[in-house]
Amino acid sequence: MSALSSQGAVAALELRGLGKSFGAVRALRGVSLAVHAGETVGLVGDNGAGKSTLVSLISGNARPDFGEILVDGQLHDFRTPHEAQGAGIETVFQYLSLVLSLDIASNMFLGRELVRPGRFGRLFGVVDKRRMRREVLHILERLGLSLPPPRTKVSALSGGQRQAVALMRAVYWGKHIVILDEPTAALGVRQTQIVLDFIARIRDQGVAVIFISHNMEHIFAAADRVVVLRLGEKIFDGATRDLTPMDVVALITGAGIGREV
Repeated sequence: MSALSSQGAVAALELRGLGKSFGAVRALRGVSLAVHAGETVGLVGDNGAGKSTLVSLISGNARPDFGEILVDGQLHDFRTPHEAQGAGIETVFQYLSLVLSLDIASNMFLGRELVRPGRFGRLFGVVDKRRMRREVLHILERLGLSLPPPRTKVSALSGGQRQAVALMRAVYWGKHIVILDEPTAALGVRQTQIVLDFIARIRDQGVAVIFISHNMEHIFAAADRVVVLRLGEKIFDGATRDLTPMDVVALITGAGIGREV
């Protein structure tokens, strides 16, 4: 059976006993977790804990040696990132795949540009820039966000605004499950707050979010639950309201092992 929330809803994303090795290195050792719609799960662990490998499996960049991935209770075997995206999963990596010379709207639809309606538009692939800009304005309104006009070049945006564009693109195309890999890394206080506010807004829109960060303050500001990985294993999964940042640090370093998973 698929994982259920307290309200009985099937998890948006469920991982069952995922394992992955690279040669003699066991990167993941039977990791299971579930994330529900409208929930943000903070995924934490030291370097080498298995976070990046887990994200690679979910996003279709690698395949597990064993275990299962379910989306809305349906089993999936992602062979490519495109297949994961097709299931509604979007991943925002630490190093943003934004083109600085293009504007916000063009980056939102990069590789998935909208073409003008009619035979001419479809035949010659004429990009419908006006419609793309309208779509950007619609999602900004839906999420209650404030960004410069869609014609603005990404090179003119702050770090926090660039992250917001990447997150907005993920929400637009994923619409369901968004994975954020260190989205606040190297950002200032004001820019970080833009990103944290965005995470809260997309969660309130019913998106399931996995938020990876080494910053415990940011994890506790954004996440409903925290999952701790250590040496490829899940050693803890619990509500942030029942924890302190020091509790999580102790689990990451091994000092807190023994608490119930």
